[in-house]
Amino acid sequence: MKTPGRGVPHSVRSLAEASGVSRSQIGRLVKGELADLDVIEAHRVAEALGVAVLVLFMPPVSPKSCHHDAEASPT
Repeated sequence: MKTPGRGVPHSVRSLAEASGVSRSQIGRLVKGELADLDVIEAHRVAEALGVAVLVLFMPPVSPKSCHHDAEASPT
């Protein structure tokens, strides 16, 4: 995994150990096979990463949603 909130890189194993959430659940989250955790587990993972819990489940920003088409804008 890349460097999260505190800038400390984590492997699935190290994040599982730091958060107390199973390696299989962390691995499934990373792969996108698991969409959510129970509230307590989500807070444990967020705390281990040093980010707000909402950051864990934010959808990725799409480049298309940030693209402004000059033709569609009134001049």
